[in-house]
Amino acid sequence: MVICGHGNNPVTAFFESGERISMAATKLIALHQNKGLTLGETLDARCRYIENPIKTRDGELITGYACNPEMAAEEILLSKREYEHKTGRSPNGDIIGYQIRQSFKPGEITAEEANRLGYETAMRFTKGNHAFVVCTHTDRPHIHNHIMFNSVDLKCERKFRNFFYSGIALQRLSDIICLENGLSVIVPKKPSERIKRPYDKKETYREILEANIDRVLSKQPRDFEEFLLLLQKEDYEIKRGKHTAVRAKGGKRFIRFRSLSDGYKEADIREKIEQAQKGNRSKAQPEKKDDFDMLLSIQDIIAKGKGAGYETWAKKYNIKNLAKVLVFFQENDIRTYEELERRANDSAERFNKISGTIKAAEKRMDEISELRDHIINYAKTNDIYIAYRKSGYSKKFYAEHEQDIIKNKAAREQFKAFNGKKIPKVKELNAEFQECLAKKRAAYTEYHDAKEQMQLYKVAKYDIDRILKADMEREEAQSFRRERSQTR
Repeated sequence: MVICGHGNNPVTAFFESGERISMAATKLIALHQNKGLTLGETLDARCRYIENPIKTRDGELITGYACNPEMAAEEILLSKREYEHKTGRSPNGDIIGYQIRQSFKPGEITAEEANRLGYETAMRFTKGNHAFVVCTHTDRPHIHNHIMFNSVDLKCERKFRNFFYSGIALQRLSDIICLENGLSVIVPKKPSERIKRPYDKKETYREILEANIDRVLSKQPRDFEEFLLLLQKEDYEIKRGKHTAVRAKGGKRFIRFRSLSDGYKEADIREKIEQAQKGNRSKAQPEKKDDFDMLLSIQDIIAKGKGAGYETWAKKYNIKNLAKVLVFFQENDIRTYEELERRANDSAERFNKISGTIKAAEKRMDEISELRDHIINYAKTNDIYIAYRKSGYSKKFYAEHEQDIIKNKAAREQFKAFNGKKIPKVKELNAEFQECLAKKRAAYTEYHDAKEQMQLYKVAKYDIDRILKADMEREEAQSFRRERSQTR
């Protein structure tokens, strides 16, 4: 495949071309609450648009991560409530989510492949920290993805930081993914726009520190103290105290580990060191027998690293992610794919059950609150409504007591649903409300753990599916080459 006259290597073409090129037109859009609609109604409208069955082959081209696409709006809303409960933050005009639009060249890619690339783009852009839904539309000549991801992270503790160059970073990531999959380039209509990319942007002290942390951790220190000693050898000054901090040679001030990105905080580093040491100790233990040991199978894939095609595989599938998966399998004693699949399904079922309990309790609490308000309003306004009828429905009387009459009518309309049955008292409703609240709180004690377990298994299964598929494709390619050489 020749791209822009740069020979057969698309990666070389991408970096050597003076013109900024794109494999897929990609855009990041912040979603806000619509005027006149509630947060739930806005989310539901967004989801219904991107999940339109006419555009997605009756839903065949919809893929979700860490959420059920059919209930994405409800799950996003629930996560936002949990975020507010945990952090106490609920700013006005808040962004409710983000949408990625990714369009491909007409006739070059299948809808299924576009959906897969959209999933990969979202996974790598959010780093697996945000739930998302990928919907591939085929209603236009160019196949395109609508990817909506939650602004709140999976732990409901943070929100996505839409930094200044986030749209450019997304486009670069999309370019790389398309290059890895051999897609041709699309030259932008306004190349000057792409020249604004900060390719030569100077690295910050924090970015340099994080890169050095990765290098030090690769030396497998025994504990955090040895890690700090190794960091000192990298010309860093250590400041101990309540919050450990370091200062690079020539730096003006100390940088606390707590201020670094996720994965580089002190607790994260300690956990990585501990997991690495556990992995080293497990190597000396006798390995379990099994007809198909997935753990050993994956380790065997790594052992094939010196074979042909490994470099391409290693570029597409981060070895660090593979190491995390192996540690996860060792800690949870997972040896077969069937066991992984079973646990992933069980964890999803448990989470959905707890989530359903919380949603049912919240729905009933809303119904109770609404009915309770109508009962109170009815008691306060009934005398006025009776006087209104005795006045012969006087327009003057209505104008003087409009709000009270409207509240009374709304209450009467609500009471019709009881069909003559006894309407519960406010005291009874208050008691039922407290019961629902107790159920909701009890479910929340398990909710976070169930959600975390479900996400861990989903991510592990996603990584394993990619790894095993890549190895199978490599084996098939090698087998094909052997057969072709034998027939000559």
